[in-house]
Amino acid sequence: MTDTNEDETVHYEGTEGGWGSLRGIAEVGLRERPSPGALDTLRRQNKVKGFMCVSCAWTKPADTHAVEFCENGAKATFWELTTKRCTPEFFARHTITELRTWKDYDLEQQGRLTHPMRYDAASDRYVPCSWDEAFAAIGSELKAIDPGSAVFYASGRASLETSYLYALFARLYGHNNLPDSSNMCHETTSVALKKLIGSPVGTCVLSDFHTCDAIFFFGQNTGSNSPRLLHPLQEAVKRGAKIVTFNPIREKGLEVFKNPQSPVEMLTPKSTQISTLYLQVKAGGDIAAITGMIKHVLAAEDAKWRSEKLHVLDVDFIAQHTSGFEEMKAAVEAVGWDEIERESGLSRADIEEAAQIYVDAPKSIAMYGMGLTQHVHGFDNLAALTNLWLLKGNVGREGTGISPVRGHSNVQGQRTVGISEKPELVPLDRLAQQFGFEPPREEGMNTVAACHKIIAGEVKAFIGLGGNFIRAIPEREKMEEAWTRMRLTVQVATKLNRSHLVNGQVAYLLPCLGRSEEDVQGTGRQSVTMEDSLSCIHGSLGRNTPASRHLKSEVAIVAGMAKATLPPNPKVKWDEWTADYAKVRDCIEETYPEQFRDFNARVFTPGGFYRGNSARERVWKTESGKAAFTAPERLRSIGFDDAQGRYRLVTLRSNDQFNTTIYGYSDRLRGIEGTRDVLLMNPEDIAAAQLSNGQVVSLVTDAGDGVHRQVDGLVVTPFLLPRGCIGAYYPEMNPLMPVWYHDQQSKTPAAKGIPVRILV
Repeated sequence: MTDTNEDETVHYEGTEGGWGSLRGIAEVGLRERPSPGALDTLRRQNKVKGFMCVSCAWTKPADTHAVEFCENGAKATFWELTTKRCTPEFFARHTITELRTWKDYDLEQQGRLTHPMRYDAASDRYVPCSWDEAFAAIGSELKAIDPGSAVFYASGRASLETSYLYALFARLYGHNNLPDSSNMCHETTSVALKKLIGSPVGTCVLSDFHTCDAIFFFGQNTGSNSPRLLHPLQEAVKRGAKIVTFNPIREKGLEVFKNPQSPVEMLTPKSTQISTLYLQVKAGGDIAAITGMIKHVLAAEDAKWRSEKLHVLDVDFIAQHTSGFEEMKAAVEAVGWDEIERESGLSRADIEEAAQIYVDAPKSIAMYGMGLTQHVHGFDNLAALTNLWLLKGNVGREGTGISPVRGHSNVQGQRTVGISEKPELVPLDRLAQQFGFEPPREEGMNTVAACHKIIAGEVKAFIGLGGNFIRAIPEREKMEEAWTRMRLTVQVATKLNRSHLVNGQVAYLLPCLGRSEEDVQGTGRQSVTMEDSLSCIHGSLGRNTPASRHLKSEVAIVAGMAKATLPPNPKVKWDEWTADYAKVRDCIEETYPEQFRDFNARVFTPGGFYRGNSARERVWKTESGKAAFTAPERLRSIGFDDAQGRYRLVTLRSNDQFNTTIYGYSDRLRGIEGTRDVLLMNPEDIAAAQLSNGQVVSLVTDAGDGVHRQVDGLVVTPFLLPRGCIGAYYPEMNPLMPVWYHDQQSKTPAAKGIPVRILV
């Protein structure tokens, strides 16, 4: 259902959901040929005592629908339960050099990894090895180097149990070098919200979406990244709540939704318009747009008080719970509307219309994604948003809050149980007493720091607990060249990806169980847990037959590496923990008693159990003890000035993708089929640059650092974008992003505003 608008831009005629969603699921199912247990897994997906989806981190309700999975969740399940197998025979047929020429999709289409493998440099192939051999070699290599030169990376998929043990392994070994996938997406959230409201995560729970009067979205693509969120959005719209969206691209999921679980909507033209107002802000223009909204709210307060002696602002909340209001107000009032319109790309009338919806709504929720966090001044984006929400006391009341939409299924939970390079965020004294050792106190490497030190040759070992690190990071060419100089690289994975094809001098590829598979250990079948983006903890129980009898669980792999590396410690019981994950949860409860009280008894609480949030209780764990207003210092979050021929590149994920995992070549919701090699441009920009629809061009970085970075073979495609903004797919565009180009405070790579030029 692709077509062009009157201006010839590519788009999708249909709705989010509906028959298109079912077709998307069916297409991936046919390609993956999932095991017979896949349908039963979908039936149990995101339900109590069921299987928790490995895709997005959106919450799981206590009262579930008959079907509690979305299109991307079903694709992720079929992807994991594929009947295709990537065996030692496959690696015997193909050298690593050859496999590096394959596309990401083709690598993962080889299916599930079946055996532990060792890289043999002489033959340039992976060869099978035993688990004992792998663990012994990894332990020997780690013992031979300075622990500070090792990096233990974690993707956002590993369970709470695995993440806790992985972090403990790192600290027992002697470092805090624990970068994870949140460093690349929502680290700005962790830094900004922690400083501004005292909580590093969002403040909402699911019931807030049932009672709010308005929801405001900033820089988030719900339809592709968290489609189950569309159910509470649809319910909110139907009871009269208004939804306002600020996003450079018109994403179909925030425009119109046809619920696949509604027979009426599936069999008739009926659907639900999601956004009341949809404003295509310039990439990097959100500070200006939000500042304009604040100006309108402040003006509305003045008018209301003069005419009726009533307040628009929550003046009691501001007086009792906040600091910095007067400084923020003076700075905002000093900004002119001309500058706001120029920097945001929006008209004053549109901004004021959005602001009036906020003024009129007694209770509002702010939701955002990487369109706010992945900027050089992403912190300032969140500071502006927090300013707006504090004006009306929309934090710490039912039906209100700030709610970042997290990506990977347990990316937030990993941080909760100790995956952090920042020692001040981890109860090290408690760990010291619990396990009888002195934890390292030095700050470790985050993702950007790890990249810098790998390029500099200072990292000797890299352990990857899931993910596709080399593909996900900036500066890919430099990183791949530097990667081979490391002594040891270890990748724990379910399927083959690009990161497994660039190895250190000693390299192992270790296949693990998927979350949907039965995990049987010494005490029987094991369950694992994860935390959703609303801070609720859920248990997950896999039932499918493992893809290979040679697979080990992530817990067993972490324990195996740790036992081979660390000296014996009577308080550290790797074998007992591997045999019974409930004992790991006991340890987590002992380390974090306030958040994980009665952990084992609450694993399968319907809707998950809430671990609490201080800001939701209006307890502000900030330096001042209050929520902080911030005087805006700038109106744009990009890190460069506009210039003739310079564009703001926004990296995108397709509808057939989750993070670096490519399920196929159908970005149905944008009307793009069969390719990812596209450059999306406003038709007026195409004409101004003297380009044409279908022309093949290259992009080069225009960061001014003298380093040449280029991506070739992109097809110019007309698309409805703000002038000066262009779009292309992640991770294909990562080679264009300098490793130093990141948020100034959180070090999150600034992938939503990369300065580039077009080469013909």
